[in-house]
Amino acid sequence: MQPEIHLGSITLQTFGIAFACAFIAAGAVLSRRFRELGKSPDWAYEVILFALIGGLVGARLDFILENYDSVKNDLLGNIFSGSGLVWYGGAIGGAAGVGLWAWWRGMLNLVLLDACAVPLSLGYAIGRIGCQVSGDGDYGKAWDGPWAMAYPNGTEPSTQTVHPTPIYETLAMGLVAYALWRLRDRFRTGVLFALYLVLAGTERFLVEFIRRNDHILLGLTQAQLISLAMMAAGGAWLVAKWRRGELRRQPVARAGTDRAAMPAGTQAS
Repeated sequence: MQPEIHLGSITLQTFGIAFACAFIAAGAVLSRRFRELGKSPDWAYEVILFALIGGLVGARLDFILENYDSVKNDLLGNIFSGSGLVWYGGAIGGAAGVGLWAWWRGMLNLVLLDACAVPLSLGYAIGRIGCQVSGDGDYGKAWDGPWAMAYPNGTEPSTQTVHPTPIYETLAMGLVAYALWRLRDRFRTGVLFALYLVLAGTERFLVEFIRRNDHILLGLTQAQLISLAMMAAGGAWLVAKWRRGELRRQPVARAGTDRAAMPAGTQAS
């Protein structure tokens, strides 16, 4: 574990580095997708900026609300503290920030949702690398299997060997990002984001069975309940599209793209 990197008098948090890399990678992928869609590639970095600001505000407010009794005597200090960021609050705040950007740019539509499916998956996968390296407590239940790990030097230390669930999530969501990228031109508008909801929800729902989170309802964790909602929304969306015959579309050829994205009968050199 390496929660911090010391460069002389400068201390860098490894989770923060992974957090920044996740936004940079998401911006790069979104920039390319905007270019393919005939939009300005620079818009991608506007989206990332709005998502970053909204995510930080949302994560901070969520932490304040969930821990109000312990922080109420110093609300101002806790609002501007660098610690205590809640993922779900960040997701909601980030979505609100992107929604504000989309309204400003006149792109509040399903095209933007589809374009964000891969960046969301990739950013999550890279973010989990930060959880693993920093040992921030997102690891799993006690386990003595062949790749079990302890986190004695993490920000939340554990000398007991456990499931390295951040690694599982990085691998799973990395594969989801790759699959969605390959499928980005094969479906009609809205389908790609629906697939993201189903796949991301399924990944988190399953990994929660071996994580240390508390059960809050019907033997399920908060993350699992949210994941079920994601899966249900995405599944219903896909079924509605299927019933209307609006799933697949004719692939569009682009310069430099792979053969799978070319119209039938087209030969790649």
